[in-house]
Amino acid sequence: MTASDPKADLLRYLQEARDALLWKLEGLSEYDVRRPLTPTGTNLLGLVKHTAGVELGYFGDTFGRPYFGENPPPWWYTQDAEPNADMWATPDESREDITGLYRRAWEHADGTIAALPLDAVGRVPWWPEERREATLHHLLVRVIADSSRHAGHADIVRELIDGSVGLTPDKGSMPPGDRAVWEAHHRRLEEAASQAGAAG
Repeated sequence: MTASDPKADLLRYLQEARDALLWKLEGLSEYDVRRPLTPTGTNLLGLVKHTAGVELGYFGDTFGRPYFGENPPPWWYTQDAEPNADMWATPDESREDITGLYRRAWEHADGTIAALPLDAVGRVPWWPEERREATLHHLLVRVIADSSRHAGHADIVRELIDGSVGLTPDKGSMPPGDRAVWEAHHRRLEEAASQAGAAG
């Protein structure tokens, strides 16, 4: 077993979550990438928009490297932005605007990650004063966890839209089975849940 590079390992897992999130948008209509599919409004394009803001904040502002690309997105930098403004796309925000910002956020984050050692300390402006300091290592783990969580959300939302499942195009991560197999599996689980519910 060869020794691994901890920073490279962390970046690989972060990039896998990034790729999975964007892949979930492929082949869908503008309506489908935006439509809310949970009572709290979870939607695919909103998940991408949110994670772009997460990377801009934790790997930009926290380490004194604010993003200076185009005009800062108002939903991220404006104090009076409405709640959850980063979790959905307005009709004026195109898919290309949001996915493009996400890719630029990756580049900016990757620049910070490459430039600093894992023990570099940053200050998270939106955390309570007494615990604002955090290492790059800590924030990388935090952002990987957050991005992976949202990639999981996206996986479920995409399945609800058109039945598509899988981690990435080359990693299905699902046992083999056609529609009939999955329908039978679903019926079996429903029956088991009903039996347990009746017994309880």
